[in-house]
Amino acid sequence: MDIEPKLRALEQDFMEIERRMSDPAVASDPRELQTLGKRRAQLEPVVEKYREYRATLAGIEEARELLKAGDPEMEALARDELDALEPKIEGFTAELKLLLLPRDPNDEKSVVVEVRAGTGGEEAALFAADLYRMYNRFCERQRWKMEVIDSNETGIGGYKEITFRIDSNGAYSKLKFESGVHRVQRVPVTEASGRIHTSAATVAVLPEVDDVEVDIRTEDLKIDTYRSSGAGGQHVNMTDSAVRITHLPTGIVVTCQDERSQIKNRAKAMAYLRTKLYDVELQKQASEQASERRGQIGSGDRSERIRTYNFPQNRITDHRINLTLYRLDAYLDGDLYEMMDAMTLADQTEKLRLVDRKSVV
Repeated sequence: MDIEPKLRALEQDFMEIERRMSDPAVASDPRELQTLGKRRAQLEPVVEKYREYRATLAGIEEARELLKAGDPEMEALARDELDALEPKIEGFTAELKLLLLPRDPNDEKSVVVEVRAGTGGEEAALFAADLYRMYNRFCERQRWKMEVIDSNETGIGGYKEITFRIDSNGAYSKLKFESGVHRVQRVPVTEASGRIHTSAATVAVLPEVDDVEVDIRTEDLKIDTYRSSGAGGQHVNMTDSAVRITHLPTGIVVTCQDERSQIKNRAKAMAYLRTKLYDVELQKQASEQASERRGQIGSGDRSERIRTYNFPQNRITDHRINLTLYRLDAYLDGDLYEMMDAMTLADQTEKLRLVDRKSVV
């Protein structure tokens, strides 16, 4: 795969953007400046690596010329230079190929995460609560803001379902591989005989969208208010602060009762609805591309069993990449980095394989 022409074109784009950003007319337009700045930030890592690559090639060419000089001392220096520079070329090429992979347009977005108890009754609800706490601890490590949109608690500390928003640039790129069925194997707190049970919970990670990305007509909405049933003191239960919005064309229903203010709950519910509608379109696209994506990491199939949490063995296994870690306790405390890095690497490797296969064809 010859990447040189594309790299040259991207460098030209980068230089043109820098020229435009220095134009006083553009500098006085905040929206245009923001658009150009975002594109510049996307191109900068590629251009910097390409320039390093070119400088290394120039150094190799210069050293080869010195070998022809006939000066033994210069020849020795040239060989040392070649020994240092030539091994770098393969690494630069691999890095540049990765940087040129098509970007997921949602990677930089904040997310809405839905965790739902699956098979396993009360134990599944307790596991859903464990997953929520795990993501909460991860957000604390990342210094990301998390806020609950809606939840349905059980009597002993579990969740039938809980929906929360994570507000951070790049949250989707980190969490998108979490979607799917998570399975737990352990002795439930409700089990008197000490037998190991298997339960499950599902996780859906949805990229958040702006108003302009999803058009919602007012006449397509049915909005109901009711009294909140969650935590929050007497005030929550005495006012109709909770909001339920039904999108009539699709039948999608979203609720929010986390805030004491009906206005705030309505705003949160509308944002959640936009995210759900956007996700419907994403899932439709994923279904259309299913044959190509079937072998890829993160194919988007949320019915897929992706991970097993085995408590007796302190083990967590991701079935998509066949990776097993014996550090479940740390993982549930929010230390997700090793698994996330492995998932990203596997995804990039698979995408590179597909790109190389297409270039051969």
